[in-house]
Amino acid sequence: MNKIRLYIDEDSMDEDFVQALRSRNVDVLTVADVGMLYKSDRKQLSWAKENNRVIFSFNARDFYYIHTTLLEEESSHAGIILAPQQRYSIGELMRGVL
Repeated sequence: MNKIRLYIDEDSMDEDFVQALRSRNVDVLTVADVGMLYKSDRKQLSWAKENNRVIFSFNARDFYYIHTTLLEEESSHAGIILAPQQRYSIGELMRGVL
């Protein structure tokens, strides 16, 4: 089984969440880790695809739109995990991702 390699966008870059993932040996990078702060969502998804990473975001509306556009263009990405933009505990986020 392949391990998911996560890429956490700016909206989801909670330090405790990232540390909890890393403590469970999840391969995770954030936009800050790779110098992609303040880049567009489209550029974030492109970076994730180029680096074979699944992006995690609370920005469901924008990433749903980008995903749909890519399908229409017959293009792809490495994957998107979306969570509603409400306050979740670290444990809830962990269970959802893992």
